[in-house]
Amino acid sequence: MKQLIKDKSFGGERPLFEVHDARLENITIVDGESAIKHCSDLEADGCRFYGKYPWWHVDRCLITNCYFAPGSRSAIWYTNDLVMRDCTIDGPKFFREMKNVTLERVLITDADETFWKVDGLKIRDVELRGGTYPFMFSKHIEVDGLVSDAKYVFQYCQDVVIRHAKITTKDSFWECENVTIYDSELSGEYLAWHSKNVRLVNCKLSGEQLLCYAKDLVLENCTFDAACDRVFEYSTVQADIRGHIENIKNPTSGHIVADSIGSITLDENIRKPADCIIEIRK
Repeated sequence: MKQLIKDKSFGGERPLFEVHDARLENITIVDGESAIKHCSDLEADGCRFYGKYPWWHVDRCLITNCYFAPGSRSAIWYTNDLVMRDCTIDGPKFFREMKNVTLERVLITDADETFWKVDGLKIRDVELRGGTYPFMFSKHIEVDGLVSDAKYVFQYCQDVVIRHAKITTKDSFWECENVTIYDSELSGEYLAWHSKNVRLVNCKLSGEQLLCYAKDLVLENCTFDAACDRVFEYSTVQADIRGHIENIKNPTSGHIVADSIGSITLDENIRKPADCIIEIRK
């Protein structure tokens, strides 16, 4: 049976160092540093975290109905096999150098540099606000339900599956590999530049210079906002576009079909093999 630690407040340096097989209820971590460190098999419910770095090197843990204040920056690092549900996070730089992380119904109001180098990340009904570069260098990611206005999301990621996302950003999915996105809205410039094996299915896209320098890019039943231009430059692509696309520029190879096309730019700067077939659906 787990040790129960309840209705207490802790501060200072490492007050709960090397605590194992315990449940924390209605605990407050006040100003201090590294409150919960080198622990394992913990549950935390209804707790509040205000001090710095409160949850490092903690393996096999469940965090529910908790609040992390702005001062709890860099709160959860080097922690494996974590499940977090129904929490609010107001601090930046969460979740780094971790394996097997699951978040459900979590609000992150400062997503700056969050989810870096996470291997095995599952997200369901999560909202990210503000900040830059969330998900950097992470891999084996599954998302079902994400709303984000953070900048530069999903850079240098591998093996990503995303469903039902609404992402407003720029420079997203740069230099990624093996990404599939279903039933999502992606808004922002420079989507998926320099990426490999990106597949978009039933997605709504908006922004300038989308999907350039991509290798083995696939679009199925996707739509483009009227303002999109210079799309597919130097990409190898198989694209089934529904509705209108305003401008296609210098795709390297592949096959693009759309219901209507505003203009096609094929100039002296196109790269070999320069054999992409571009046509209007009959």
